Amino acid sequence: MRFVNVGFNNILNADRIVAVIGSDSAPSKRLMQDAKDMGRAIDCTSGRKTRSILVMDSDHVVLSAIQPETLAARLANENEEDADEDEEENA
Repeated sequence: MRFVNVGFNNILNADRIVAVIGSDSAPSKRLMQDAKDMGRAIDCTSGRKTRSILVMDSDHVVLSAIQPETLAARLANENEEDADEDEEENA
């Protein structure tokens, strides 16, 4: 199980993240509002501006104050680390 920090000591299971999107477009704002109305939104912004939205496989929507590019880089780094560990085990 891999975890990714989404800001302010909040971590998520990286394997369950379906998408990381920016929060500035109209469809993403609509997604965020619909999730809040249905009780599926998890706010990890600590009162700051929402900069990215993470869609989980459980239909939950996680709001983060970290840029989507930063979160994508964190997810990519974890994937590279896992690949390195697999290569070491197979050697």
